[in-house]
Amino acid sequence: MTEYEMTARLGTVISTDKGPNVLEFSFVLEGGPKEIIARRGEFVSVVTDNGIVIARVQDLLRTNRYYQHAEAVREYQSRGEPLRAIFPTDRWQYTIAKTRVLGLWVENRTARPYFAVSPGAVVRRIDEDTLSAFLKLDNKEGLHLGNLAYHNLEFTPSINRLLSKHLAILAMSGAGKSYFISVLLEEIISRKKEQGRLSVVVVDVHGEYTYLKDIKPKDLGLSDNEFQVEHIRASHIQIPVQSLAAETISSLVADMSSIQVRDLRRVISEMRGTMKDGYTLADIVTHVRENETISKNTREALIGWLINLDDTRLFGKSSVPDVKSIVKPGKITLIDLSDFISLKKKQIVVAHLASELLYLRRRNEIPPVLLILEEAHQFCPESRHELALPKSRIETIAREGRKFHALLCLISQRPVKLSTTVLSQCSNQAILRCTNPYDLEHIGRSSEGIDRSSLDAITTLEIGEALFVGETVSVPTFVKIRQRKYEPDGLALSLTEAVKKADK
Repeated sequence: MTEYEMTARLGTVISTDKGPNVLEFSFVLEGGPKEIIARRGEFVSVVTDNGIVIARVQDLLRTNRYYQHAEAVREYQSRGEPLRAIFPTDRWQYTIAKTRVLGLWVENRTARPYFAVSPGAVVRRIDEDTLSAFLKLDNKEGLHLGNLAYHNLEFTPSINRLLSKHLAILAMSGAGKSYFISVLLEEIISRKKEQGRLSVVVVDVHGEYTYLKDIKPKDLGLSDNEFQVEHIRASHIQIPVQSLAAETISSLVADMSSIQVRDLRRVISEMRGTMKDGYTLADIVTHVRENETISKNTREALIGWLINLDDTRLFGKSSVPDVKSIVKPGKITLIDLSDFISLKKKQIVVAHLASELLYLRRRNEIPPVLLILEEAHQFCPESRHELALPKSRIETIAREGRKFHALLCLISQRPVKLSTTVLSQCSNQAILRCTNPYDLEHIGRSSEGIDRSSLDAITTLEIGEALFVGETVSVPTFVKIRQRKYEPDGLALSLTEAVKKADK
């Protein structure tokens, strides 16, 4: 008997009207009627002469020949005696598992299934090493994100497979998106120099990750020079006006005509030639006001737009922070937008940041970087929105960023409102619990490789459980996200706790 054949038996393949066929088969579970030895979503295997057939349980059906005919059951009920008191019903109760074939494992590689398993074949619990290799996990240098559902196997995708072609994290509110990001950031920041350290910029809309700056290196088993977290408040951010072209300024306001853009471009060109030390929006206003070659109506419109932009207090002569200084290998930079109520301010900051990161990566002036964008549907919505300032920049990163290792991680609780262009470019998705039918339909259309059964299971996921699809794993895989290594102080109170605290 081989080592694989020593794994636990689960049941025996049976003949049905539909199979076994190349893509699916059913089997009768072993054990007593009350035993649960297989679960929906569990990986199983059948050893054959041509390789190991790997399948997943799609559904479980319990049956009993004594309860197959409603009229017979009703007749015995009318006599006042249950069937089990008359017939040995327990002996005839059994469970049928319906499975979907995922692949053929032969000579340590995956092949497409090309034959049906035989009726009478033994179905076994899959060997963990085989499952890990089949799913293309990296047990040595992978990210330890959790455990596979119903298996004693750590989920350790390689950083290359998970992040190199963009990642989208989709779920309803409260399903555990931010918790998963915390776990992902712990794994990224815990990597050693010899493993390769990625630079991360987090756009933190609600200030949920600010606790990371309080972590001490020893909490994660790191030395001081291996651990860097920088927290930048939105109110401290300053965008250099000298870097803004007339077209960029026009994208920050509404309805600027081509003639107005042309006149503004001429003013900016003159200022760049004479004001080498930089200038402010107020300086541009002064030059527009003094330029008599511009028509009165255009002057007044440009001055109004420029003053409104200046009132945001986001623009100045120099860049704060300097993007080159915040993007370093192994460093996490938190851009905390929780100070801002104005959506437009948030949009302007994200637009500038996305543009700068891609520009500098193209020129190889910063190391490979991952931009994590919370509430992504606010910044790159599917519908046309006058305040969707960063949309075109984010779509550019989604289309071209992977070539330069400028990577995206998008987080959204409303996938249906997220740009289809951006979502379709995210080759990997982590989908947590989602119940909105429109969001589910959108996920089904945009996620490659997700089947109907997996899509239906999304509504029943527990908090902190995720379905990974895409190039991260060879087939859609359910994962229970691990606990954080570091728990922040002052966790959010429940409604009951908040009410009690306020009522003291």
